[in-house]
Amino acid sequence: MTATDPALTALAQGWCALSLLHGKIEAHVERALQAKHGLSVREYSLLDVLNRQHDGEGGHLQMKQVADAVVLSQSATTRLVTRLEERGLLSRYLCPTDRRGIYTDVSESGAQLLAEARPTNDAALREALDEAAKRPELAPLVRAVEAVHTPA
Repeated sequence: MTATDPALTALAQGWCALSLLHGKIEAHVERALQAKHGLSVREYSLLDVLNRQHDGEGGHLQMKQVADAVVLSQSATTRLVTRLEERGLLSRYLCPTDRRGIYTDVSESGAQLLAEARPTNDAALREALDEAAKRPELAPLVRAVEAVHTPA
């Protein structure tokens, strides 16, 4: 295959469209969350991931798992956790069975902020997808996003 191969060009165009869709959605959701709740998309995502933890087997996530879930490096995730902890939205404590492990839980005020921000996030996401669906190059990707269903 050459650099001008149609298959490679189509892949590159698809990747650019996906990147464009992601950027448009993230920017729209970011503006809404910042304006109404003082949260970034990353902060919202981190609170959401940590809020889904539970006390059962495997219920608490290690920092690497959290980092993977919010698509950040471990060091960036740790800095984000620290910032949210300083705002009183998270708390950290030692794992009771492995003193080397540190758990992070959403505080009561963090859970309240997350609950208040969830409708804003959902509405902004819907708005961004609806707007993107009007563009022919993005419409198939919007349909793909809408078709994905995660188990409850």
